[in-house]
Order: sequence, then C-alpha cells, then structure tokens
Amino acid sequence: MIELEAIYHRSGLNWSYAYNESTVHIRLRTKRGNVAQAQLECGDKYNWDKYNESIAMEQFASDGLFDYWQAVISPRFRRVVYYFALYGEAGETVYFLEKGFFDTPPTILYEGLFDFPYLSPEDVHSPPEWVKEAVFYQIFPERFAKGDPSIDPEGVLEWGDVPSPTNFFGGDLQGVLDNLDYLVELGINAIYFNPLFSATTNHKYDTKDYMLVDPQFGTNEKLKELVNACHNRGIRVLLDGVFNHCGHTFPPFVDVQQNGPASRYADWFHIRDWPLKEEDGIPNYATFGFEPIMPKLNTGNEKVKAYLLEVGRYWIGELGLDGWRLDVANEVDRQFWREFRREIKRANPDAYLLGEIMHDAMPWLQGDQFDAVMNYPFTNIVLDFFARRCADANQFAQRINTQLASFPQQVTEAAFNLLGSHDTVRLLTLCGGNKRLMKLAVLFQLTFLGAPCIYYGDEIGLDGEHDPYNRKCMEWDPGKQDRELLGFFRRLIAMRKAHPALRGSGLRFLTVTGHPQLLAYERRDEQDRFLLLLNNNETECSVTLQSSGMNRMWLDACSDADVQRDEGTMQVVLPDFGYAILHISADTGSDAILLSAR
Repeated sequence: MIELEAIYHRSGLNWSYAYNESTVHIRLRTKRGNVAQAQLECGDKYNWDKYNESIAMEQFASDGLFDYWQAVISPRFRRVVYYFALYGEAGETVYFLEKGFFDTPPTILYEGLFDFPYLSPEDVHSPPEWVKEAVFYQIFPERFAKGDPSIDPEGVLEWGDVPSPTNFFGGDLQGVLDNLDYLVELGINAIYFNPLFSATTNHKYDTKDYMLVDPQFGTNEKLKELVNACHNRGIRVLLDGVFNHCGHTFPPFVDVQQNGPASRYADWFHIRDWPLKEEDGIPNYATFGFEPIMPKLNTGNEKVKAYLLEVGRYWIGELGLDGWRLDVANEVDRQFWREFRREIKRANPDAYLLGEIMHDAMPWLQGDQFDAVMNYPFTNIVLDFFARRCADANQFAQRINTQLASFPQQVTEAAFNLLGSHDTVRLLTLCGGNKRLMKLAVLFQLTFLGAPCIYYGDEIGLDGEHDPYNRKCMEWDPGKQDRELLGFFRRLIAMRKAHPALRGSGLRFLTVTGHPQLLAYERRDEQDRFLLLLNNNETECSVTLQSSGMNRMWLDACSDADVQRDEGTMQVVLPDFGYAILHISADTGSDAILLSAR
C-alpha cells in the first residue's frame, strides 16, 4: 500500500519554485521504495481542457526515509495548477491534491488543486551566474603574506612564529598583491577576505571604522589597487561585512560609554540597564556571544540602518566590489537584510551576498535576502565521512541527497562549500595528518555543485587546531611547502574548470555491493560523463565495473588507481584512501554501470 503519511508537498519554498524566468520545478516526497512511479498532472487553471499535460516525475534523490521526485515544466502562460498521480508496486493509484488524497482523479479542476499562481520574473531567486564558475580562496589578512614592513603594528613577531589570540605578524594588502600570481597558478578566481577595516584585534571583527582600511593592512587606496589587480586577473573579491556588531572603539559606542543614557547613540545598541558593566562575565548590553568588546548593533534603528546601508553601498561603488560575506547573519533582523539586498543589488546587480549561517538557512534564501550561505551543513556531512569517519558511504550519500532536496536547485548551485575556515580546525588536522584522506575530502568538494572555497594554506599542508592555531602564518618557502599536495589542488581545480559536468547539477550516487566505505558517484551533463570512485578505507579495494559502454571509458591521469580490462568488465584497484576518476564517452548515453567491490 502507498503510505500516505509519508507523502509531502506544499506550494513554495523548495517544493515548487521558479528556477528561472520560464521554468518551474515541482517536487514531491514519498516513503523510500514505496511508490513505483509519480506523475505530475498539470494545466492552465483558466483553460485546463485545452492546456494540460501529464509529466513523468524523475526520482532525483533518496535518503534513509524518503524518495524525492521532481518535474521540470515551462508553463505556456506562466501559471499552472497541478496534482499528483502516484502508482504503487501492487498497481494501486492515489491522487494527491492540495485538499487531500483521493482514489479517483479530480472532476472539478478549479477546486482544490495545488496552484503556482504566476511566474513573475521579480520573484525568481537568481544568484549571480559567475558564482557557479567560482573557486574561492579565503584569506585571513594578518597571516597570509607580509609585503610592507613599514606599516607593521607595534610588537610584531617574526613571520611563522607561534600564533596567539593577541599577537601580530604583519600580514598586509601589499603581501596579497605580491602573491596574486600564486593564486592564479593555483586556479583561484575569487577571494573572500576576512575583515579589512580598522579594528584593535588581529582578526578585525571588532570594527572601529567601517570606512577605513586598517592602517596595519594599508590604505583605502591600496585596497582599491588590490581589487583592480584582482579584476585584471579575472579574480572576484568579497569583503567581510560585520554588521551584527561593532567594536568597543566604534565612536558611537565610545560616546555611549562616556555619556550613558544621555548619549545620542544610546539606542544604537541593545542596553538592558545603566551603567554599562559586566557581571560574572556577562555584559548588561547585547554583544556577539558574551564578548564585551563586540557590542551588538540595533539594526532596527533607522539611523543605524542608514549608516550600515551606506557602508555597504560605499564599498561596492568605491571598489567595484563583487559582494559581501555577512558575519553572524542569522542574528540580524531579516528586514534589515531585505533592505541591504535591495541597496547592494541596485549598486551592483551581479554582487554576491553570502550569509554566515551554520544551520538550515531556507528562511534567508528565498530571493529577498542572500544569494547563498556558507554551507556548513555540507561541511559537516563531508567531514563526518572523510575526516571523522563516523559514517559509511551509503549514509554519506543519503545525507547529501537530503540536503539537495532541501533547497531549490539554484541555491545549491551558488552555495559556498567550505571544508575549513578561521573558525574551524584545519582540514589536515581533522584528518589526523593523513594527506591521502584529506585529498578524498577535497576531491569530493571540487567535484560537487556549488562554489568550493579553499582556506589559505590548506593546499600546501598547513595544519592547526582551533583558534589561534588554525590561523598560522602562510608558508612561502617552497622547501617547506607540500609541493605534491599543491600539485593535487592545481590539477583538480583545472579539471573542475575544464569540465562543466563537474560543477553542474548532474549528480547521481551509485550503489556498491561489498564495500561500505567505497563512495561511487556520477557527474554528467550533455557533453561529459564521469564516474568517481573514492576508497575511504585503510586497505586496498578492488572494484569491478560492468557496462555496455566499457570500451568507451578511460582513467584520468589524476587518479592514483590501476585499471585492468577483461571482456565486458573493468577492474579498478584503489589503494588505501585512493581514488579513481573515470571519463565515460558521451555517446554511452545513460548506459547503466554495475559495481561490486572486495
């Protein structure tokens, strides 16, 4: 029997949405393995008799509980009403309408159907197209490179010494300028900078002046020079916008400290009582966490809002900035972000607005606030399988599929996919120093849809536990860099950029019998088809492939596997924590590939 309690759909969000100005995606959830076929019955609500069609839905993802189905339609008159016909394995049929479940199809077609009222171009969530092609590199400015010793802060340490939460090494904007060719050779075409504006700490999340580059890093003119140099090399630039809170040296907060409730800035902050003080480590004013040096801004205040919107507009216009990464975005009221988006997109319609949200971010991703968020749910799924090794390949695939089903496709295509940052343990450290294990995680990241981001130094083997050790100085001595690992990153990034199939939406996980730690998945588009095999195990693994298109399949040179061919089969021998990337000729179409491992 078809289990009705598992079936879910509602109009809107990730279930029915405009993918572009002419295309609508309709999705449905059913119990895993319970429905043999799903059909979308759809038509025009004003003339169903003349304009209707029946579309077989594709099962595009499955997890441990559910199957997810999708139909892609282009409504002739930009509107559509619809219902679902579900067919069980035993021949039973259920019709699912907005008003409920029925044994027979509806006879009154203007009552009780699901309704997508109108595809308005203004309602389409359209992240910038360039993000789909981007490979980001995150730079923590104080630790990346030192180019101008004359602006070093007082007490600067020798480059490469042991980091602490309070020490300085003299990284600056000139240092980044001096090393742009390195980033180009790596394959980077977008940079996300941690905060660059005037502040007292080495991380600069306690902003003093939102209109001034920190003198420790350089000048406003030097930042403009750097952005222009990046653009000349085809590199986009994101700055970190810290608008949830400021620093204790921000002039309005200094005024509040000095003048108390009489300050004209008193309502720029969330102050519970006077005078300002701390008790048991908790300030009596709202802050980021419980940090007294980071008072929370009242973004509901019109003057605060006007000031921060001007900051956003100014740097977009002054630098030709390509977007903002927005710190602690989920703690700022969403109305502020709606207005922020409107102002930034007016200044640069192609700007990328990236929110820092570590949980389910769907409320912020409906086209009225952010283009994307830092995809920490993806991060955790990947790290659980490859680094922490607390999941098997089947569980990993199911969790990725759940995430794919949880967001509209264009949201996933523009997601910011990271495996580490200034807030996390370094990837190599999480992998226990096992470089081969680290490579597997990076390989999946670089062959998944969305924009991958590399945290500075991961590519040459920097390690480190939590802050401050994840914020080590970049190693520029080639003799101390892991050059083999660097070559791996360069080859994988080049492969991703050369083959749109490796960054597009065509993804399918394959079932492998006999080896729970072997991950197999396909990436494909109209031109290319790839099969990727990742052996997340400390022992060698032999995989047998059977396909009618076997003679049109070849191993990419980037792989560290061996291949042996027999009639109708291919044996792929993967070393411990090894991988294979197999190209498949496009003329094989959808030929099935059967996999078994031992």
